[in-house]
Amino acid sequence: MNIRQLTYLVALGREKHFRRAAEACNVTQPTLSQAIKQLEEDLRVPLVERSQQRLRGFTPEGLRVLEWAQRILADLDSLGQELGEMRQGLTGRLRLGVIPAAMPTVSLITTPFVRRHPVVTVTVLSQSSVAIQRGLDEFEIEAGLTYLDNEPLKNVKTLPLYRERYLLLTPSGGPFDSRRAVTWAEAAGLPLCLLTPNMQNRRIVNRNFQSANAEPRTVIETDSITGLCSHVRSGRWSTVVPHTFVSLFGELRGMRAIALKEPAASQSVGLVVTARDPLSPLARALMTLLRPINMSAQIERLRRDVSIAAS
Repeated sequence: MNIRQLTYLVALGREKHFRRAAEACNVTQPTLSQAIKQLEEDLRVPLVERSQQRLRGFTPEGLRVLEWAQRILADLDSLGQELGEMRQGLTGRLRLGVIPAAMPTVSLITTPFVRRHPVVTVTVLSQSSVAIQRGLDEFEIEAGLTYLDNEPLKNVKTLPLYRERYLLLTPSGGPFDSRRAVTWAEAAGLPLCLLTPNMQNRRIVNRNFQSANAEPRTVIETDSITGLCSHVRSGRWSTVVPHTFVSLFGELRGMRAIALKEPAASQSVGLVVTARDPLSPLARALMTLLRPINMSAQIERLRRDVSIAAS
């Protein structure tokens, strides 16, 4: 058994297709297939189920070997990071999965991180909370920015950063134009554009409407915060957005952001990393950087700055 075989197996697990896995590894399909067969012979167990050289799936043994292969390759990558850090400081690529609702805050994380570790490249990926959990489990991302207290997280270490509150974003000149706050029940009567049900933010919003004994008039769904704002700007639709959106970007022309109450709901948002010991150098560096930061205060300061600029 060698590292190359494990690399091919992980690629096959990710791509679910022999040809695509071979292309991802820059080898021919016969080379990858032969390496997988050799690994099966070395371990004396079948790893994949084939049908005319096509992948039907992984055997139970294959799934277990795949988990170990992902872990071994992640540890090997961490070893390289450790050695590089000893010689020239932290290097590599930090892959950060971020729920769309938290995207307005992500620069508060990435900017100080790159300032402290200028040789590291940061990749920010817009992902659902489910995809972040899967990415951590399969070692495809080093960290995630996601909800902490709404749906169970598994095998992770967490660092709370701020609490997300909710605003009604609605066209100017509407029925609530003079209001500073509206109830969730009142908002439910508007024609709404909301995030898709696979997004945890939407599930949170749905529960808040249910707590108010209200059934929202959801007409349009999108998986993009930008898509929500685009529809509000058309003048026909309203939506629910995290308070951080307006805190960082201000109210957009032709729209009003109004606090939602009854219930006055909030959710904890924070950093999650795989519960490994030791942590990968990149994950450890990110956790170390963020622990002393008061992100809620930074968001509030940005909100005031946006208000001053708008005035």
